[in-house]
Amino acid sequence: MLRLSNRDLSLDILDPNDAADNKRQGWRYCHGGYVWQVTDAQLGPLLTGPSYPAEPTVYDGQGLPESFRHTRRDNNARLTWKGDAGHAIGAGNITANPDPKAGAADSVRLGEPCQWTVTKAPDHLIFQTRQTAAGLSYELSRKIELAGRTVTSFTQLTNVGDTPLALQWFPHPFWALTEQRAQIKLPAGTTVPDNGVFTIAADGSLTFKRPFGPKPDNQFALLTLPPKTPLALSLNHPKLKRVTFEASYVPFDCPIWGNGHTISVEPYLGLTIPPGETRLWFAKHGFEK
Repeated sequence: MLRLSNRDLSLDILDPNDAADNKRQGWRYCHGGYVWQVTDAQLGPLLTGPSYPAEPTVYDGQGLPESFRHTRRDNNARLTWKGDAGHAIGAGNITANPDPKAGAADSVRLGEPCQWTVTKAPDHLIFQTRQTAAGLSYELSRKIELAGRTVTSFTQLTNVGDTPLALQWFPHPFWALTEQRAQIKLPAGTTVPDNGVFTIAADGSLTFKRPFGPKPDNQFALLTLPPKTPLALSLNHPKLKRVTFEASYVPFDCPIWGNGHTISVEPYLGLTIPPGETRLWFAKHGFEK
């Protein structure tokens, strides 16, 4: 496990070149820059996951993972595939599970993982990889930076192939609940379809109709955000004044999901990168005491 720390916070980050850490990595999340836990020097761990505090399955994960989808979220159409050969950007080569009854966690299998170069500095870590697979070729750089009580994840992706690179990316933060509920302040005008748990007022305040019960109780819904505006939100936390989150891009899609252990808002970024071009974006967390 890699670590960044200051007098306020410490970050445990999975090491993509460590065999023990790789047992926690699969095909779903990017291996370089996977923040496993953020810990306050006085208050202890601040992040959770779908099974927290138990060790999660590889598919579920915990902390602040981020993902490049190999298929579209809405219709599962293939993105980073060439025939039967697929590649999960930042994770590695994948193949489809031929069993039609396989669930989401077992829908694909990870083969050869990406190889990473890790550069360490006192306040940040940089993870870099270059891959050619499944008809695509790319250079990926991930930077995790700790400044005071703020954690920022920067992603830079360059298409070094000869065809456009079409993909979807999203952060999947696992925030802690307070007594199986959360209060989230979203942009004014955000709406959500009628569902069993989440409700949103006109000013963007999301609250729970009821607390989550034990597994398998959970809720998934799609938020409709104000147009042409990058997402910024804040939410309550059982140990902190609040947690803030912001993304540098305008999401094209934004699921919210939670169960009795965690809550997550997942703003999706859609990209089509022509050959020779680069895209850069970030996601930022503030852990306010």
